[in-house]
Amino acid sequence: MNDVEKTNIERKNSGKRMRRRRRMMSVYTVVVILLVLTVGVTMCFTFLFNIDEIVISGESETYTYMEIVEASGIHAGDNLLRLDYKKAEQRILDSLLYVETADVDRDFPSTLRITVTRCIPAYNVQYDKGVLLVSRKGKILADNDFYTDTDNLPIIYGFEPADTEAGKPLRSKNENKYDAFTQLISRFDRDDNTNIASIDLSNEYSITVNYRNGIPFKMGNWNDVEYKLDLAQKVMDDESVKGKKGYLMMVGTKQCSFRPNGELAEETAPEIVTDENGVPVNTTTTTTTAVPDYTPQDDGGANNWQDYGNGGNDWQDDGQDYGGDEGDGGEGWYGDDFGYDGYENEEIYVQQ
Repeated sequence: MNDVEKTNIERKNSGKRMRRRRRMMSVYTVVVILLVLTVGVTMCFTFLFNIDEIVISGESETYTYMEIVEASGIHAGDNLLRLDYKKAEQRILDSLLYVETADVDRDFPSTLRITVTRCIPAYNVQYDKGVLLVSRKGKILADNDFYTDTDNLPIIYGFEPADTEAGKPLRSKNENKYDAFTQLISRFDRDDNTNIASIDLSNEYSITVNYRNGIPFKMGNWNDVEYKLDLAQKVMDDESVKGKKGYLMMVGTKQCSFRPNGELAEETAPEIVTDENGVPVNTTTTTTTAVPDYTPQDDGGANNWQDYGNGGNDWQDDGQDYGGDEGDGGEGWYGDDFGYDGYENEEIYVQQ
């Protein structure tokens, strides 16, 4: 019996068939993945991550739990992924007058957290038809015909509000004045300035802050309000200034001067008023009362002073920083550093 030899016959098109099969498997795999993803996303936006608990926290004693939830427009069963939380926050602010801030956070898989803070009255803003009570963040709380808590809340004059409706953010028709106000808001956030009695914004190039200790501060224009208030506070906290009567004035952009009330002169040199670029602008001229001639005396603290006028008012150093004994009625310039003169009722300029 002859042995049978088996031979495998390989078809010529078997390689093409295998490649075609692999391509089809790849297509099937992609289709299956897409179907799984579609089903998963659909479930996430319909069956999964639905709200079953709403938690309210923060300073919400003014409003009840249900008032805050209803104001948000969110309900149990809403889907967390489909929730527009920014709109929900704005709805709370628009609906609840005495809510200052509202934060809506999603806590997966099924909890929504709403945190609110209450409005804190901070300003009385006077305008031609009444007085606006404004919160620390700049939200209008009331339109009154009277001032509220003037012992603690400063009065702002000359703001020119663009809107007076309660619940709206306070804005001014004058952008420079609004810029100054936003800087005041930032300052009040970190330092409760109840020591300020009033702020006059009537002229945005010459803003005046009146402190409760009786000292006015001629701030200049609306630029760097926070820095200027910090500088003024530093001057008033100095032991050599405490208890004295006078006023503060910015000189340039980096120096603040305390000028005591002189017995011989009702006014000193006129205030230099500048625009936002530091360029002087025209203002009403201040009349200067003549002062008797004084001969400078060396008190051991100041030196190398040269008299440039016959009135004894204009003293200038030779480029050094001077500090001497503090004289009655003397003044000091504050900036990166400061000095005091030893001349009674004289104006001393300390260069930086």
